[in-house]
Amino acid sequence: MGVVMFYHLTRSSADETLMMLLPRALRQGWRVMVRSRDADALARLDAQLWLTEADPFLPHGLQGGPHDADQPVLIGPGPIANGASGLFLLDGAETTPEEARPLERVWLLFDGGDGAQLAAARQKWKALTEAGLPAQYWSEESGRWEKKAEKG
Repeated sequence: MGVVMFYHLTRSSADETLMMLLPRALRQGWRVMVRSRDADALARLDAQLWLTEADPFLPHGLQGGPHDADQPVLIGPGPIANGASGLFLLDGAETTPEEARPLERVWLLFDGGDGAQLAAARQKWKALTEAGLPAQYWSEESGRWEKKAEKG
């Protein structure tokens, strides 16, 4: 059982934070799923990953293609279809304790300036930790990422 990591965004965008975390996940040898309910955000992320001169390149694909199972980074709204060890949740995307439990990591990125996202993150923290999943809360309020709380 891995850890659910809550990232409270106050200075960085979800895309910037994702671009920091994705290479770290791939260096661990993990396949990851990036889930969002916002189709426009997913398309924007796909384009960003193709156009950004990231080093190393982040191999990825949009969910729904013939090679979903082969993608190191699969971007989409649906279930994990690439054997991922990690799951990124953006724009209020959901997971369940049953889905999260076998994963190495779940990253939940939420906008600290959006009251609805903040309230949803608190509810998810409660639901996931009460289900026995370990969780960490990270904040960048000080100007750098700091772990502010841990449970489990």
